[in-house]
Amino acid sequence: MVKPKYKRVLIKLSGEALAGERGVGIDLPTVQKMAKEIQEVHAEGIDIALVIGGGNLWRGEPAAKAGMDRVSADYTGMLGTVMNALVMADSLKQYGVETRVQTAINMQQLAEPYIRGRALRHLEKNRIVIFAAGTGSPYFSTDTTAALRAVEIEADAILMAKNGVDGVYNDDPRKNADAIKFDELTHIEVLKQGLKIMDSTASSLSMDNDIDLVVFNLNQPGNIKRVVYGEPIGTTVSNKHQQ
Repeated sequence: MVKPKYKRVLIKLSGEALAGERGVGIDLPTVQKMAKEIQEVHAEGIDIALVIGGGNLWRGEPAAKAGMDRVSADYTGMLGTVMNALVMADSLKQYGVETRVQTAINMQQLAEPYIRGRALRHLEKNRIVIFAAGTGSPYFSTDTTAALRAVEIEADAILMAKNGVDGVYNDDPRKNADAIKFDELTHIEVLKQGLKIMDSTASSLSMDNDIDLVVFNLNQPGNIKRVVYGEPIGTTVSNKHQQ
């Protein structure tokens, strides 16, 4: 029997992934399809936590550039991540998966506050936990949230599920047909080469805490399971070969 490479993972989904072909908003059939795939992996005994971006509903940085106060713009984005988390939680529950949403901003009527001990207990009880509202502070991305929460729940890896992107390249493959895909990278190489997988704060957190990062295409059915079982798809970023 093949053993999984990762027993506990944090899956980072972009908000745009929830929009499907529409590009903006939330497309329920798309969310349900993702929830079904996550449920199938969870049924294998894998501990799963989720962080979902809010880019399908709001982006703080462009709003700030357009003249909005950056702190207010970022808090608005955090509310978008809560909306996405609640929709995903409902879809997972439809497939029989016990799910809890924890928010970094107190919203008692909607979700639990983020408490590390409680999150760990949920995972021990075979529940999926969705972390919403970012870190609770402006200027920090959901990438940083994913890295921070992965460290806090002692995850083995962060799975960066991308929309139509099958890994990390040295250039944009949609613009450059000669772009080269990396199968493996070290965290330090990502930082030195300025590869925009996640922001530098998130990359540094992952490197310092020795957490693998796997970038792969979410749109290919079964890819989450393939990554969990160690199939060589996408790009794996780790501390391997680092001196």
